[in-house]
This record gives sequence, structure tokens and C-alpha cells, in this order.
Amino acid sequence: MNRISHILTAAVLIGIALPAAAQSPPGLSPSERSSGAQAHPQILQQFGGAMSGPVADYVRSVGQKIAVQSGGGARPQDYTVTLLNSNVNNAFAVPGGYVYITRQLLALMNDEAELAFIMGHEVAHVAARHGQKRQNRSALSGILAGLAGAVTGSDLIGRGAGIVAGLTTLGYSREQERQADSLGVRYLTSAGYDPLGSVDSLAALGAQTALEARLKGQGGAEPSQWLSTHPANAERVERIRKEAQAALPNAGGRAHNRDAFLNAIDGLAYDDDPAEGVVQGSSFRHPGLQLALAAPTGFALNNGAEALTGRGPNGANFELRAADARAGDLNAIAAARWQQLGVRAQPMQATRINGVEALTGSIRAGTQQGPVDATLTVYRWTPQLAFTLIAVAPQGQAASVAPVAASVRKLTAQEIGAVRTRRIQVVRVAANDTVQGLAARMAYDDDRMARFLTLNQLATNAQLKAGDRVKLVVWR
Repeated sequence: MNRISHILTAAVLIGIALPAAAQSPPGLSPSERSSGAQAHPQILQQFGGAMSGPVADYVRSVGQKIAVQSGGGARPQDYTVTLLNSNVNNAFAVPGGYVYITRQLLALMNDEAELAFIMGHEVAHVAARHGQKRQNRSALSGILAGLAGAVTGSDLIGRGAGIVAGLTTLGYSREQERQADSLGVRYLTSAGYDPLGSVDSLAALGAQTALEARLKGQGGAEPSQWLSTHPANAERVERIRKEAQAALPNAGGRAHNRDAFLNAIDGLAYDDDPAEGVVQGSSFRHPGLQLALAAPTGFALNNGAEALTGRGPNGANFELRAADARAGDLNAIAAARWQQLGVRAQPMQATRINGVEALTGSIRAGTQQGPVDATLTVYRWTPQLAFTLIAVAPQGQAASVAPVAASVRKLTAQEIGAVRTRRIQVVRVAANDTVQGLAARMAYDDDRMARFLTLNQLATNAQLKAGDRVKLVVWR
């Protein structure tokens, strides 16, 4: 629940500015720079802030190395390349030379050439000013103020999930995406990288998307945030492959710089940041807020920017989010939450849950999926902060999600000290190591083999050699 104690009021401009022409302009205009500067602090707030240190410096150097390939007198300092402390797989750009990649997407890459293609794609968008052209049709200020879509499966919850619950995309055309891909391959080649890194990066994203969909029990893939605006369909991948192969004669040394890349990401935080709460299986702990929650077995939790959500069997789901408690009236908070959900305020009963003052109330409502039972619980956490938990289940099945509300409690000092971080660990394969043995070291309770293979872009029948370097996700 990233920055759950902050109630944000503006959605973030996300999207990929794609070139309308192959040539880049001579420079970025003052209006473009102003637009990017306006969006930048809001993007940082939404995505966990900018990371610093050697890994951020490394990402910046690769991004700026690619940026100068865009022509038009582009200089490294014309581009602000930021590594975001976010656990979603995403990269994007806004006008004015602002380019972003999340640490989660960075960790999914396997060498510098793959990272360089992602950077090149985003640099192409900025250099071609497509974001500025889009802005002429939809003002940046308006996009920044727009509300995003629902984050849960229930349309009852969805009607109240409008505060930066998702990502606002600009929806560029297929032709513009093709142009961005082509320029990305061109930049990759002119910088001396293996242009086939473009194909490898898409393969990594596609495999991760499929894995996440399967882990969530979805029949179809739920795209990563990057793939949601850059669909890696078969036609697109094959076209990029052909362009990359055609560029090989001009690729010089065809650098991958795998060791430099792995050295840079070794120790990088993966999945949740404890400062923003950690999901482990069906439990959630936020040491900064002293908050603990446990869902029944079978629920998949998602630690989002504005809420913690859980989706369980048979359509049961819940959403926990923050509310301003400074006015001191839990009934007013409850009434406002019911209103956000699109229903009239319901009678609330005072209670205490694990020693915390609370209110609870229920309603039976109709949704597109059929009648549901919904229960709202409001917790007074501190004099300044409250939490609201809305739990929804098909009619007659409220008991399947009821334990969530009863599980909300405050962490002890010992529990706070025990919260750990998942991190990338780069290891060198020993002579007696096996794929099975390495996968068993992954810091997960499920699908360790699939997670290991996907993280390293390895086939199921992969044969590792002593001395190879691979990535693990471990607790630290």
C-alpha cells in the first residue's frame, strides 16, 4: 500500500510519446520542458520517489548514452533519466526529456542491451515530440487532474476507486508504436549494442506477464503496465526481430555488457519496499504504519499505490485504503465511503477490533456480476489516520471474506523489526548447482521454478554451466 497515509488528488500522466517522423527535432522547447517539470514531482510521488546511488547512476548513464543517439544535437544533460522505487513493470516518458523506468522492470532485464532498448524506445518518444503533439489535443494539466480506473474486480468497489487507482495512458496508434520500436532498434545499434536486445527485452516482459496472470488465476494474461501500452503481439515481435537482424552488420561489437548490468542490480529491492508495506503470501505488513492484515487462503493480494486489494475465490474481494481522521468522526468517514461506492450511507455499529476503535456496517447490493453482500469497516488508527475496509462477496458468501476485517491489527515492535525485503542477488553457478537447487532458493512459497526461469529468461530444459551468473530473489 504505497504511501497509504497520503491521500493523492491527481492522476499521473503515463504514456509513451512516439515519433511521428524518423527525424528528431533540433531541441526541446521551453513549453515542453515546463510541461515535463510540472509532471515530474507528481510522477515521483505516485511511483515511490526517485532512487539514488550507484544503480540509479548506472541507469541514468545508459539512458543518456542512448539519448545522444537521437540526433538533433541531443546532449546527455537534455534528458532527466529516473529510476523509480516502484514494484510495477513499467517505463514511460513525458515531454521535456523526462524518462522513467521502475526498479521492478529493471530487475527483469538481463543485460545492458535490453535496458538500452527500453531506454531508446522512451527517448524516441521525447525526441519526436509526440507527447507535445498529444498535449495539443488534451492539455497536460487536464490529464494530470484526470481520474484513473478501478483496481478491483467488483464494480461496487470500482465506483469508489477513483483516486489514482490505475495509470492514465495516452493510447498512441499502432503506427506510432512501430516507429518507436524502429527508432529504438536504431539507437541501440548506433550505440554499439546488440540490436537483438530489443527482442530479448520483449520476451522477458511477455514471459513475466504470462507468469503473473497464471499466479493470479487468470485465464488470460493481464499485461504489465509497459505491455498495456506496448502490446507485444506476435506480429510486433517478429517485425522487431527482422529489423534487429537487418541491423546486425552495422552493430559493431554487438555489446551486451551483461556483467556490468548484473553488478549494478545486485542487491536491488524487488517486489514491495518495506517502507510502503510488504505482501508475503496472503498476509500484509506495513512497519511504518504498524499495520498487519491477513487474508484467507486463496486470496491474491496487491499492494497498490492507493490501496491494498485482495481477490479471492468465487469473486470475493476487498480493498483497504486510508482516510483523513483529523475531523475525528468515524461516522462521517463511513458515510463518505458509502457515497464513493455509489450507495446510500448505511447504519454503522460501534465495536473494537483487536483493541482498535471501529465501526462496521453491511448492505446487499446489485452489481453486473449479480447480487453481493458488502461490508464496510472503519478503523481509527491514529488521531490523524483512519482506514476503511470494504469487503464484497456474492450473496450468501460474506463469510469467505469476513476474516479479513477481523485480522486488521497493530504490529508489535518485534514484528516490525522482523519485516524483511526481497532483493535481487546475483550468484555464480557452482559446479554442483542445478536449476532445481537454485530455484529452491527463491524467496517465495509458490512456483519457485517458474519464477526463477522467468527472471533469468531460461527455458525449462536449460543447462547451466559452472561460472554462469544468474539472478535470485532472496530475503534480506
